[in-house]
Amino acid sequence: MTGRGQARAGDLLELVRSGRATTRGALQQVTGLSRATVGQRLDRLFRAGWLREGAGGPVDSPLGGRPSITLEFDDEHAVVLAADLDTRHARAAVLSLTGEILAERSGVLLVEDGPDAVLGELGGWFAELLEKAGRPAESACGIGLAVPGPVDSETGRVVQPPMMPGWDGYDIRGRLSRAFGERTGAGAVPVLVDNDANLMAYGEQRAGYAHCSAFVLVKVSTGIGAGVVVGGSIFRGIDGGAGDIGHIRVGAEALCRCGSYGCLAAVASGGAVARRLAEAGVPAASGSDVRELLAAGHPEAVGLAREAGRRVGDVLATVVTLLNPGVLMIAGDLAGTPFLTGVRELLYQRALPRSTAHLDVVTSRLGERAGLVGAAALVVEYLYAPERVEERLSAMGV
Repeated sequence: MTGRGQARAGDLLELVRSGRATTRGALQQVTGLSRATVGQRLDRLFRAGWLREGAGGPVDSPLGGRPSITLEFDDEHAVVLAADLDTRHARAAVLSLTGEILAERSGVLLVEDGPDAVLGELGGWFAELLEKAGRPAESACGIGLAVPGPVDSETGRVVQPPMMPGWDGYDIRGRLSRAFGERTGAGAVPVLVDNDANLMAYGEQRAGYAHCSAFVLVKVSTGIGAGVVVGGSIFRGIDGGAGDIGHIRVGAEALCRCGSYGCLAAVASGGAVARRLAEAGVPAASGSDVRELLAAGHPEAVGLAREAGRRVGDVLATVVTLLNPGVLMIAGDLAGTPFLTGVRELLYQRALPRSTAHLDVVTSRLGERAGLVGAAALVVEYLYAPERVEERLSAMGV
């Protein structure tokens, strides 16, 4: 927030959204603004439809008097669109500004078909979902997209993604915005793109571990990736490559999809387990096939999943020692008991006791919706950041 006595309308909205100040009197106390100035800035937010009055709250004055009217962020004035792409399927949803899923669908969508076809299809999905949710296209304030590859957050473009042939450097933001407009007739909307593990971590941390200052999520599906949330923000590294643990070399001879030999993903991902099962005569082509076999208790799948967990746990011992997280979450197709057992076996064996003394190793709470929730939250935090609020209010003429 800007200095005391200089708070903008966006700063006031942030205070209300965070719950740090929810009455006019509290806003005056926190910001040092006069009653008239607070009123003027709140009026802009009311006219934009972003604030509403709630019930009476605590009395602001120590001398007593009538309860103050509370202020609330109006989460009904817009909706967010979100999609989570995997290599062979996708999930999309319309969400409220507070993360409630209003309409949802999933289906087969092959990332190898290329960005033009896949993003065009998603534009159609979004149009159908808005109709299902009973919301006009104009109510969508933004789109969040999770993809299975490293993303440069400044440009929204994937960077040399091993599992996304034909997507390297592609203008995802522009194509998805156009696809949405073509299918709905709506104007351009902002599109934010990030790695799927990052957005899963962001969604899970905000939903269930908001007070955890160092949170790590490892997604093990067709590939392997990790998302890291530090101090409530996604840690991406210099150009979006942070968390790409699937390409740490572990000394094996297996060829990885990135073209190198010995990557962790080549021996311990859902795709790697599926390949070994297929070699043994068990029908399996992807991490989702392995998940179904594990759910059915298939003995060979169980054994291979536990072995894969041990390999990942060996790598995670280094990750935990380096980051010292409070929560390590295992998610994705292999995130069941056999894999988790293998992770714990090697993690606690290889990591120093000091590194794991206050560590919780858990599985996903949000399940397949984690990426959607994280993508929607990313859009909301972007659009309602104080500096962007000022830009948007000015553009609206309020």
